[in-house]
Amino acid sequence: MQEIYIAKILSQKRREKGISQEALAKFVGVSKAAVSKWEQGQSYPDISLLPRLAAYFNMSIDDLMGYTPQLSRKDIRKLYSQISADFVFKPFDTVIAECKSLINKYYSCFPLLYQMAVLFVNHSATVPRERRYEILVEAVELCNRVVSESSDPLLEREARHLLCFCYSMLNKPEDILVLLGESLEVPSIAEDVLISKAYKLLGNDDMAKEIAQCGMYAHSIRLIESAMHYIALTDEHFEVAHTVFQRTLTIIDVFNVENLNTHILAMLHLTGANMYRKNGDRENALAQLDRYADLCINTKFPIALSSDDFFTDIGEWLDNDEVGAKVNLDERIWKKTMLHNFKSFESFAILHNEPRYVDILMRITKYADSEILTESGDL
Repeated sequence: MQEIYIAKILSQKRREKGISQEALAKFVGVSKAAVSKWEQGQSYPDISLLPRLAAYFNMSIDDLMGYTPQLSRKDIRKLYSQISADFVFKPFDTVIAECKSLINKYYSCFPLLYQMAVLFVNHSATVPRERRYEILVEAVELCNRVVSESSDPLLEREARHLLCFCYSMLNKPEDILVLLGESLEVPSIAEDVLISKAYKLLGNDDMAKEIAQCGMYAHSIRLIESAMHYIALTDEHFEVAHTVFQRTLTIIDVFNVENLNTHILAMLHLTGANMYRKNGDRENALAQLDRYADLCINTKFPIALSSDDFFTDIGEWLDNDEVGAKVNLDERIWKKTMLHNFKSFESFAILHNEPRYVDILMRITKYADSEILTESGDL
């Protein structure tokens, strides 16, 4: 992360230019002692002198101060991972204060602001319940700034979608409809297809194939997400919900989703368990919970989106911060999240007297408590 290094830069540039402190002082209109204090970090130049100093050394004021309002992707990814861990181990107020300090410092680094919003949303379920609203409101404010100020259309679109997701969690459906409209327009040709065609026309077959693979990957995951939502909408109509669930399992098998996106498969098992429980099928409900527990306990870390022997050309796309941060969990965060997800389905309470349910809960709890989790006040 960047700090202000004007003392070091002034000294370095003055020596490169081959001038004395006295000569620089004369040009700027201050004393030699003042320049000496600047270079020793004992004081800073008056703000009104910065343009003159920058012009003298033929550099921008930001470069003169050694400061940049932007962070690299590597810096952003490092910050994201660190703060994710902080949410598990540090007090909530401490982490939020650290986040706000970073946001204020890099308020025009829109990729960072978006990732901070993603981080807030991803961890909103694991913070104390009474503070959940606060963290979601913070995410909304960040998304609104990216949408209104960013000049990157792709980043703006991602922020708009995340903003709508926040509104759904905050129970603000009207705001979603204002942003996205009240009906869905299905494009005749998806953007990924058009971009792939463009690369094909340019003679870049490798890039055309890569874009096509990325599109298939993204659409398969989105289809599963849509299916889970539809199962929840129709779970009182068992035949419909069960058909959707079985078809979704087929998609899971066909696209090898267990290895591509562990998190979404885990959530599908919970969705299926809830569907079966609501329709009185305890045996299948418990079977889905069993699969959820097995998947969570046997998962390899870190959990991230991945490729396989079919999706062979999507590595660079998955490494993109806007893609990868959505599902990127280390062991500590995964344990806390999976236990919270399991316990958050209040409808499973009817199964509490089932020995098999008790065994599943004990397995998950024992696994989640291992090494890292001793606190349970917010679960």
